[in-house]
Amino acid sequence: MKILFSIIICFLAGAGAGIGTGFAGMSAAAIIGPMLTTFLGVPAYQAIGVGLASDVLASSISAWTYHKNKNLDVKNSLPLLISVLVMTVVGSFVASLLPERAMSNTTQFAMIFIGLRFLLKPVTTTKEQMEQMEAKERFRKAVLGGTMVGFICGFVGAGGGMMLLFVLTSFLGYAMHMAVGTSVFIMAFTAFTGSVSHVVIGGMPDQFLLVSCIIFTLIWARIAAKLANKASAVTLNRIVGVVMIVTSVVILLANYVFPQWTIG
Repeated sequence: MKILFSIIICFLAGAGAGIGTGFAGMSAAAIIGPMLTTFLGVPAYQAIGVGLASDVLASSISAWTYHKNKNLDVKNSLPLLISVLVMTVVGSFVASLLPERAMSNTTQFAMIFIGLRFLLKPVTTTKEQMEQMEAKERFRKAVLGGTMVGFICGFVGAGGGMMLLFVLTSFLGYAMHMAVGTSVFIMAFTAFTGSVSHVVIGGMPDQFLLVSCIIFTLIWARIAAKLANKASAVTLNRIVGVVMIVTSVVILLANYVFPQWTIG
């Protein structure tokens, strides 16, 4: 019975993570980490590792899909990518020094806030408008934003993709589709770095949960990315907002209103 329950949770976590990755450029760990911790009682640090590992293939396949639709900016995202990678390792190391903890509820409230932002004020920037920012200003904002995003991703294993999407749209002026495509491209590298760091520092997580989450997340990320590239910018904004809000509300309800849902 426990195995069946574990499979169901992995499927739901993978579906939510895959949809979040493909549609919203979110880190799969933002969903898988708290799901495994909340419902299966997996230690937070190991749950983060599973989430980050699941994110590698899911983000890669999503990035490839966005690239084929010309919604990926590799050249201008390199400063952001490098700063994110460096700070992911730093954040992961700092997290390993702290006592065992549940996923930060601050992240869930931040996801609700940013989700409402995409719902109420959709990003309608065009590719032509995003190219008007000066190179020096883009570089400075990319490094600053990448430092913040990388530490968040490594430290809590969640919120990296969410914050990255916010940085790309609000600070760097990216069009919505381009922002999501670039976000999942960067998150593929970030997730790989973070997952390796977590394994080296905290040991190998449960292999059954690891494989299950990777497979389910990959399948749903592929489906979501294909659909997202066919959607309008306004529709994509709404989907991003709903995914962020629903995910956060479910996790908060499980933690505070219906703790009996968990078996941890």
